Amino acid sequence: MEYTIDAQGKNIGRIATEAAHILMGKNSPTFERNTIAPNRVRIINAGKASIDEAKAEETTFARYSGYPGGFREEKMSDVIAKKGVSAIIERAVGGMIPNNKLKTDILKHLTVSE
Repeated sequence: MEYTIDAQGKNIGRIATEAAHILMGKNSPTFERNTIAPNRVRIINAGKASIDEAKAEETTFARYSGYPGGFREEKMSDVIAKKGVSAIIERAVGGMIPNNKLKTDILKHLTVSE
């Protein structure tokens, strides 16, 4: 089943929780944790989502390569300038999906458009 979420004027966290809930299949009475739900989620108007300017400046995304000096940090505002709001929403939804073998397959059912 295909679901469409309009992101205009909504906070990123609210959009992400709604999308993750549907992608995992928790809105279905036949929910099973070990299977991939046949749901697809399309998020439209991602560029019009509500993002507080102060939060965009203070929120950082960190990653570490495992090598000495391999720690990198980026501000949310830099990521938005480089990749757009859709990258932030995809990252937020991915953080709300359980880390298991099904995560990558579940996230393939997510489409975000500016």
